[in-house]
Amino acid sequence: MKYTCKRILQLIPILFAITFLSFAMMRLAGSDVIEQKMQNTGQVVSEAQLNAAREELGLDKPMITQYFVWLKNLLHGDMGVSYVSGKNVFDTFIEKLPATILLTVSSILLTIVISIPLGIISAVYQNKIIDYIIRLLSFIGNSMPNFFVALVLMYFLGIQLKLFPIISRGISIESLAMPTLTLAIAMSAKYMRQIRATILDELDKDYIIGAKARGVRFSVTLFMSVLRACLVTIITLLALSIGSLLGGTAIIESIFMWDGVGKMAVDAINMRDYPIIQAYVMWMAIIYVMVNLITDLSYRLLDPRIRLGDKSL
Repeated sequence: MKYTCKRILQLIPILFAITFLSFAMMRLAGSDVIEQKMQNTGQVVSEAQLNAAREELGLDKPMITQYFVWLKNLLHGDMGVSYVSGKNVFDTFIEKLPATILLTVSSILLTIVISIPLGIISAVYQNKIIDYIIRLLSFIGNSMPNFFVALVLMYFLGIQLKLFPIISRGISIESLAMPTLTLAIAMSAKYMRQIRATILDELDKDYIIGAKARGVRFSVTLFMSVLRACLVTIITLLALSIGSLLGGTAIIESIFMWDGVGKMAVDAINMRDYPIIQAYVMWMAIIYVMVNLITDLSYRLLDPRIRLGDKSL
């Protein structure tokens, strides 16, 4: 409990620092939402009208003043109003969140189904033909960026075979399939190698030789001892992926027009919609610090040898 409280107190200034830096970087980007909005609508307005619009949104004040006004409102539960749509930022964010959560869950589950069994097989059959094939597939998967995998799947599964819609038609299994597969391929390619390396390292330890000498079946040792010892690594990998996916894989959501928080953030950046961008940054920061905290705390349960916060070790 003491360690948990200490970690939470350490995370609070990190959150404030992230929000301040992101706020400052947006304001120093060189353009503002008023000019962007007028350009998109094709309206020609005078400088006086632009200044009046900035004053109405509070953009005429110094950057530090704008930040503390935003922070004060945030601490009172007010995330502001979108400069472009005029809708409440919190309501907009909550509206997009279910799509991202669904994509996150489906991608993680498919990644587990692919990467853990293949990583185990590759380690158990080290330097055999099946190991070489799995490592080759992992290398190819790691070499391809997400957007390229997305385009390949769109061409073959969407255009040639017509199995799934190219552009999302709302939240449905058919629309979810290709974004999920795109993310799972990239994550599985990375995790297969790491799981293989972790298992191989564990298989070289003395207790494996001892279990074999006592006549314990290898399958029992593998699933009851080796995998349990590797859980810390596996949980860490999955936790980092959950944080990234919950933040919204912006490129994939934009390519497939999946209406989640990632696509929302990309649209907001293009329109210089500061309140939406700031809400997204805040969400990302909270997700990552919470995932890291939960991962740290889970280590004690998964591996009794770990004593978090114990200075005697």
